[in-house]
Amino acid sequence: MRNLAYAFGGPAGKGRIRTEIDDFVVDEQLGFEPTGEGEHVLLRIEKRGENSERVAQRLARHAGVPKVAVGYAGMKDRNARTTQWFSVQLPGREAPDWRGIESETVRLLASGRHNRKLKKGALTGNRFRIMVRGLSAAHETVLQRLNSVAEQGVPNYFGPQRFGRDGQNVSKAIGLFQGRRVRDRHQRGLYLSAARSYLFNHILSERVALENWNRALAGDAMMLDGTQRYFKADAVTEAIRNRVEIGDIHPTGALWGTGDPDVSGAASALETGIAARHDVLCRGLEAQGVAMSRRSLRLPLGHFCWEFPQEDCLLLTFFLPAGSYATAVLREFIDLD
Repeated sequence: MRNLAYAFGGPAGKGRIRTEIDDFVVDEQLGFEPTGEGEHVLLRIEKRGENSERVAQRLARHAGVPKVAVGYAGMKDRNARTTQWFSVQLPGREAPDWRGIESETVRLLASGRHNRKLKKGALTGNRFRIMVRGLSAAHETVLQRLNSVAEQGVPNYFGPQRFGRDGQNVSKAIGLFQGRRVRDRHQRGLYLSAARSYLFNHILSERVALENWNRALAGDAMMLDGTQRYFKADAVTEAIRNRVEIGDIHPTGALWGTGDPDVSGAASALETGIAARHDVLCRGLEAQGVAMSRRSLRLPLGHFCWEFPQEDCLLLTFFLPAGSYATAVLREFIDLD
């Protein structure tokens, strides 16, 4: 992400995260509670140093069900302490003693019956508690960056985990577009997502460099805050400017694919210019039948707080909506070792 434009002048200094497991805490928020009935069981689990897929496999083995009977809403960091909900389908069966899944790294926090399986993306967002250690930056400069982020949000970049180790998923997407066969549907989906995310990041970076990532352009598609609904603003009226200013709506960028991009004028010219530079990715996504959609360019933070527990430590807490990345926040003020 180092080649992507910064909104507030770039990192104020260096720091480290994940020095200890408990330095990076993520608490998943579903936005709903178990219904109390149904053939699924929802389980809220705390895990330390475990990835989501391994916990799902453990649940399937313990319940004696196939892996496909287990669902979860989002992948969570392995090198962290995270809480996450899982669902296990048990039609016509009593639930086993879930305490049997517990270990030094996995702990059951709550459970309850529910009427449907958890699907990917079925969450409101995540609460983060992140400790930055070894901070080598002037507090005054860091505070300037933090206040800017609190007031304006950050560019809604996709994080590096979207692109695989060393960004290889984009190269693999190009291989797919050039005829390489990928039999695994999951892997194929990862490559297509990486290609779309890469294009979006470059559209957003261009707008950050032009200082209009948080301002409306003529022809922009504007997304209503907290939703995936958007509308086209053919002209930038005073009402549009005011709604952007208060965070009621946000400019969007293309998640490339087939169909109408729903932008025109200056917004369309910028996006087609980026697309022309990455023609192989654009044509490949279209040939694969991926549908065009939109993503907010601006990422507002909820309940953003900070403190300096020690001279060289910075503790951050904030809420991010589903599909956004803590790395997009951290990069604006800290160059992470």
